[in-house]
Amino acid sequence: MEGEKKQVTVPLLLAVSVAVIGSVQFGYNTGVINAPEKIIRQFHNETWKARTAEFITDNLSTTLWSFSVAIFSVGGMIGSFSVGVFVNRFGRRNSMLMVNVLAVIGGSLMGFSKLAASFEMLILGRMTIGLFCGLSTGLVPMYIGEISPTSLRGAFGTLHQLGVVIGILIAQVFGLEFILGSQSLWPVLLGLTIIPAVIQSIALPFCPESPRFLLINKNQEEKATEILKKLRGTADVQQDLQEMKDESLKMMQEKKVTIPELFRSPSYRQPIIIAIVLQLSQQLSGINAVFYYSTNIFEAAGVKEPIYATIGAGVVNTVFTVVSLFLVERAGRRTLHLVGLAGMAFCAVLMTIALTLTSQIPSMSYLSIIAIFGFVAFFEVGPGPIPWFIVAELFSQGPRPAAMAVAGCSNWTSNFIVGLGFPYVQVLCGDYVFIIFVVFLALFFVFTFFRVPETRGRTFDDISKGFAGGNSQGAGSPAPEGVVTLPPSSPTEKVPMVQLNTEEAPNAPLSNV
Repeated sequence: MEGEKKQVTVPLLLAVSVAVIGSVQFGYNTGVINAPEKIIRQFHNETWKARTAEFITDNLSTTLWSFSVAIFSVGGMIGSFSVGVFVNRFGRRNSMLMVNVLAVIGGSLMGFSKLAASFEMLILGRMTIGLFCGLSTGLVPMYIGEISPTSLRGAFGTLHQLGVVIGILIAQVFGLEFILGSQSLWPVLLGLTIIPAVIQSIALPFCPESPRFLLINKNQEEKATEILKKLRGTADVQQDLQEMKDESLKMMQEKKVTIPELFRSPSYRQPIIIAIVLQLSQQLSGINAVFYYSTNIFEAAGVKEPIYATIGAGVVNTVFTVVSLFLVERAGRRTLHLVGLAGMAFCAVLMTIALTLTSQIPSMSYLSIIAIFGFVAFFEVGPGPIPWFIVAELFSQGPRPAAMAVAGCSNWTSNFIVGLGFPYVQVLCGDYVFIIFVVFLALFFVFTFFRVPETRGRTFDDISKGFAGGNSQGAGSPAPEGVVTLPPSSPTEKVPMVQLNTEEAPNAPLSNV
């Protein structure tokens, strides 16, 4: 449609691109710690010896290293659960601007840890950068979803995951020993995260605040209209404004409740369960375990430099995220998620077969490599990008910040559990470890098929009405096969709204771990 072609404007692209810098930060800090593992362990040892005149024990060395890695996820859990506190008070854009202070502090602590001969600074820096990344995983998808036109919301939402995988790839490349992964330059590798934080801080003031936030939360219609005209590239923004006004009217009718009532309210129980399960489907799919296990598989296949094969998997990661970007508005969120889950399960079975037969048939190692690349590709088709932005689509303006916080915390918590528990499970299960993930993937496939609605091309209000009791596909829209539709309800029916305010936040649980 001609009107929709005009919706891709320079101000919109600028705002989305600047926001995605936060996603790149998340990916970079997720992957950056892996390459210099041996060097950082040596730093722990040297620092300990300088203080105590004794070498560090193997157990303490492992504990310090595990803590340096895992504390990032703990910071992420806390940060993700704090999203609502920021966005409700300061807005979407200003919150992204403010949290960059955490990135600068975290990067500085890590960058100067060797100079100060303090592994405590390294650990504290990892936790601080985890706080920043936890906040970013909620702020970025929310901001992009609220400034994007309905027809492009899925494609732009995928850019968050694209930013994450690009960040991981950059970390893998920069982590090579001849670039920044050396004995002398590893603090620069970790402290490099300051640069994108500064760039984003300079660029964000030139980006608009979310018009939905301005109109619905701040009642600034004139300013919201002005921003919408710039973002859409047209003076006719009445349809967008009317949708926001309808949502604002609904919010005024809604009763304000606490976060626990997000699960107790019939109107929000189903979408919050869907949001949590989709986040779990991302982390419990086995993707992190595959990256953890890939080096061993590549070594078994006779690859002389496994790090380059791992970087190859990172390239596949990035390419198929781009593929997902072009497919998400054509095939739909639900369809891509189902295809991704099914493809990952198939590749995991192939991986298990290949691993068990490698000792008898050495050439089966190459099937393992193909299975890994396929597993990563299918992950980026569905379970990688979709859970991040579909959460913002399942909820209206009122409960959205709280829902993003709960979903984000679920993602970080499951990430932490997988990272902590996989090495032990691997020892117990050996080559059959991926059968566990096949079972999880099958369960998530069944749940998605029967419980997850298609949100492509539908407004936020239309989607939320489906869960409140309206037609889950919207008026006049056919329901895809396998999706349960709900009976219509009265348009005047009041449903509760979740509000995450600063008074409640200190008492809210920060983590399930």
